[in-house]
Amino acid sequence: MAAAEDTKKDADVKATKAEKEDPKADDGDAKDDKKTADAAKKPPEDDVIKKVVDGVGIPLDIGARVQCKWRDGQMYPVRVIERRAGPKGKEAQEEYEYYVHYEQFNRRLDTWVTIAEMDLSTAEQDEPGKKRKHEDAHDEEHAEFDQNALREHEEVTKVRNILNVELGRHEMDTWYFSPFPPEYTTCKKLFFCEFTLNFFKRKEQLQRHLRKTEMYHPPGDEIYRNESRGKTTAFFEIDGKKEKIFCQNLCYLAKLFLDHKTLYYDVDLFLFYVLCEVDERGYHIVGYFSKEKCSEEGYNLACILTLPAYQRKGYGKMLISFSYELSKKEGKVGTPERPLSDLGLVSYRGYWTRELLAILKDESRAVMSIKDLSELTMIKTEDIISTLQHLNLLAYQKGAYVICAAPELIEKHLKAAGSPGVEVDPTKLIWTPYNAEKEYANFRG
Repeated sequence: MAAAEDTKKDADVKATKAEKEDPKADDGDAKDDKKTADAAKKPPEDDVIKKVVDGVGIPLDIGARVQCKWRDGQMYPVRVIERRAGPKGKEAQEEYEYYVHYEQFNRRLDTWVTIAEMDLSTAEQDEPGKKRKHEDAHDEEHAEFDQNALREHEEVTKVRNILNVELGRHEMDTWYFSPFPPEYTTCKKLFFCEFTLNFFKRKEQLQRHLRKTEMYHPPGDEIYRNESRGKTTAFFEIDGKKEKIFCQNLCYLAKLFLDHKTLYYDVDLFLFYVLCEVDERGYHIVGYFSKEKCSEEGYNLACILTLPAYQRKGYGKMLISFSYELSKKEGKVGTPERPLSDLGLVSYRGYWTRELLAILKDESRAVMSIKDLSELTMIKTEDIISTLQHLNLLAYQKGAYVICAAPELIEKHLKAAGSPGVEVDPTKLIWTPYNAEKEYANFRG
């Protein structure tokens, strides 16, 4: 989840790849780009004309706080992140639109509103130079960055550039900013090919691409397929070095739903494991996780995402479980890359709880140590200790940890941990771990 910046070269390669799919549309697209770019231009801040309404100067300044209506009809406090003039320009102050953050909600719910949805009597401006408490609050997800870097990131990513994407049969509202190449940033909606992940500005472009494509699954090697709950699922292992365009496009798509400060574009160092649902039409991307080819810290997962259209169906748990099945096959203890988000920690703690307590409740097994549990599950000892401490099943006595697990307590915690989601059948995994030495030998010829 640490990352490197995208290079202009990578962006140009990707843009060229997508545009080649529809050469006939170049002229129309150029006109559309100019039109949307002109529409996106904002008047300079020092040239904004103010007007007083109900004792409040509008347009509201960036940073202003005000009560604003939410989808449920209730009013909630918001902060103005950005503003833009309406169709009639800067002189029509009442028609300005404001991109606001609902301070009680997650950033993914930030949206554009008008003053008609606000209670201007509650408006208050930030005093210049005055800091609010939350601005310097510790951010676990971005713990590796200092405050200046964090502020710079928030400035760049504060407004969602793409509001909606179409992927196969699904249309999904986006949650966050994603650094698409410049020629795409003025599009409100993008159309993705669900097999190649090429993206387009218009539906007609996508349809032309689909008529020409002969690939109905992700690139790479299919390493797992199984039928469960009436659904056939499959995993593909994709080498970022061999399938660079696909993996970079996957990162662009994923960033629309992940609030990470940066994102890997140097995908050569990563393997991507893409989960698909399989039917007569082909392989439909559900989610993915990535992992470093060679991780000095022993990470078995870098980034993970289940697409919104497939969430709450047990696929997120399946992705986590699959990452540990790969660790078992490798014979290496694994752990997810830090820092974990709050939701990520909940998901992982649920998995660790189910795996550890399933072993501890087995009366046929001898007394288990933390090392034994780690060797059986390939869960890192630090993760085992933190999980058992969280469950109050671990005591520290005479310089050593002692597991205190009464059967009724184990059952209680297992019930609270919930179902394992879509289960992974290890017998259906056909996979050879990545061999860095072999890759190096091939590179040297």
